[in-house]
Amino acid sequence: MLKTEILNPHLNSLLSRVRHTNALVVADRGFPFWPGMEIVDLSLVDGIPTVLQVLAAVRRNFVIGQAFMAEEFFSNNAEETQSALANVLEGIPITREPHVEFKKRVPSAIGLIRTGDATPYANIILVSA
Repeated sequence: MLKTEILNPHLNSLLSRVRHTNALVVADRGFPFWPGMEIVDLSLVDGIPTVLQVLAAVRRNFVIGQAFMAEEFFSNNAEETQSALANVLEGIPITREPHVEFKKRVPSAIGLIRTGDATPYANIILVSA
């Protein structure tokens, strides 16, 4: 039996297949998806779960070496929201790039986790260490 805090079997399956330097996307409720990409949809209702909640759970069960985010996240969200993200990803290098460039990285990801979050530009690409 897999020892993990994550209860969702589809998310456990996806996480167990991510290897060294593979990417995984954690996205808000409106983020587009690409045909053929595995999607684990955790969205329940508006705001549940949030990207930060999913990141916190994934971080406890996944070795993250690097993260990518749209630079628009930092100009469109309050300092409190930015600080919460920094706390969840403490010690992980975050590369900021324009949202258009960020989306170009998505097709090479192993999968995408969709949340119910509506925070502007809260999408993040996690690269395994």
